[in-house]
Amino acid sequence: MTLIRFNKPFGVLSQFTDRGTAGARATLSDYIALPGVYPAGRLDRDSEGLLLLTDDGALQARIANPRFKLPKTYLVQVEGSPDAAALAQLRAGVMLNDGPTRPATAEQIDPPGLWPRDPPVRFRKTVADCWLQLTITEGRNRQVRRMTAAVGYPTLRLVRWRIGDWTLDDLPPGEWRPI
Repeated sequence: MTLIRFNKPFGVLSQFTDRGTAGARATLSDYIALPGVYPAGRLDRDSEGLLLLTDDGALQARIANPRFKLPKTYLVQVEGSPDAAALAQLRAGVMLNDGPTRPATAEQIDPPGLWPRDPPVRFRKTVADCWLQLTITEGRNRQVRRMTAAVGYPTLRLVRWRIGDWTLDDLPPGEWRPI
């Protein structure tokens, strides 16, 4: 069995080929030349961070399927500074257009020591931003972004830091390592 950790950079698709009509976009094949592995879950093109890849179908399902409730932790830069009520909403679960989310853990954190993003997040002198650490146990399409927007604080940058017991640790963007 093969299992690898990959730090997916911003702008990279979580698949090995680009079937889109937008031209050639960066994919996993630009970074990983290991045959037979497939992503266990997805990260949007505009999200960064931990992606696990494996050649074991059962493990892939256990990691990706929401019924197993594997916690996923994100470092989220949001526009504004969420108050206690907004954090309480995230912790209780947020109503989205496809139904309520499961409760999450949510806390405001100091800015993490992350790598610079390319391109950088748009900076606005008149609008504050802050960082949250958010842990969810499901994985709907663009869920974290939709949750923060639903409580009034749009996501500016999203980095998945942990999936279950696996973390990014010291893995630089665009690099992968076997587990």
